[in-house]
Amino acid sequence: MDCIFCQIAAGELPAERVYEDEDTLAFPDLRPRAPHHLLVIPKRHLDSLAGARDEDWPAVAACLRTVAHVARTRGMDQAGYRVVANVGVDGGQTVNHLHWHVLGGRLMTWPPG
Repeated sequence: MDCIFCQIAAGELPAERVYEDEDTLAFPDLRPRAPHHLLVIPKRHLDSLAGARDEDWPAVAACLRTVAHVARTRGMDQAGYRVVANVGVDGGQTVNHLHWHVLGGRLMTWPPG
């Protein structure tokens, strides 16, 4: 298995599991860009939103449910937070496994750059 996020989901690589359910996993980003910076992934491998098929949308919805849950449990929902899913090289995706960045704990600027 070449995918680092699949290896984390399978327990083959260590990660601080902030939240986990049957379909999703949330853990801190190793290079945080905000005081709170979590990654939320589907446990099942999906390359990106661009390749999502009809049968993949329940996994996408499960990830968004987890995004809201971890933001609430970490208190990010009080002042606000940003959710980002990078898609493809031009979108800044560096790991080819669908994932969301959940960033909070500071004022987010626009445009994000």
